[in-house]
Amino acid sequence: MDTKQRTIFITGTSTGLGRAAAKLFSSKGWKVIATMRNPEKETDLGKLPGVSLLALDVTNPVQITEIVDKAIEIGPIDVVFNNAGYGMAGPLEAFSEEQILRMVNTNMLGTIRVTKAFIPYFRKRRSGLFLNTTSVGALIGVPFNSMYHATKWGLEGWSESMYFELKRFGIGIKTISPGGMKTDFFTRSFDTARNEAYDGYVEKVMNVITDPKTMETYSTPDTIAESVYEAATDGKDQLRYTAGEDAKATIAYRNQVGAEAFRIGMDQRFFG
Repeated sequence: MDTKQRTIFITGTSTGLGRAAAKLFSSKGWKVIATMRNPEKETDLGKLPGVSLLALDVTNPVQITEIVDKAIEIGPIDVVFNNAGYGMAGPLEAFSEEQILRMVNTNMLGTIRVTKAFIPYFRKRRSGLFLNTTSVGALIGVPFNSMYHATKWGLEGWSESMYFELKRFGIGIKTISPGGMKTDFFTRSFDTARNEAYDGYVEKVMNVITDPKTMETYSTPDTIAESVYEAATDGKDQLRYTAGEDAKATIAYRNQVGAEAFRIGMDQRFFG
């Protein structure tokens, strides 16, 4: 039996899934390198067994290089969980260039940069695993989330291609696709933009997404963190993990009726 303590590096641990995952892995006896933009504001995670806090903004390439080097010194690192990200909703023409670039820079390029920085280390060890938070919104589309979908669908395709590239060196890569989560995602971790021509349509969509009955079907971050732990420890040659009962039901239904029928049904659901 292998009793070696394992280490996971996690981005975006200040709230939500990243925070829940840090707590869960700590409780399972792992060393956890929990990164966030402002660790000086964190009062709880650093007190947990085996948890180290580091400052990391995944939009800062120089800082990524520095922190990865520092983490490896703390390590050895076994798993990298690319979790940092946020949501953005609204009509495309309402978003500024700055908003669009920030979304791509955080949700997609942040994951790509952190992964790229760790690959030489894992390649030399001929072991290691990357876990990437995508979304059920990386597998289906809903209205007025085009840039969020662009980044999350992008990560799915990128991860699938990287699977072949990394496998040659004994390195794994997997995606975690949560459905709705009971967090402050729609307030703290969300960006919006308005154009009055779309206001009525956006309201219809948000009313469906944030309907209390719908939100009751969402999972807690703790539940989704269990899927992350499963992906990290099951040893399976599996790329995608759909997390949360709502996400699993949605994907199962889409597979059953087909992509085109599903899209038509979504249009009717949101707009009648």
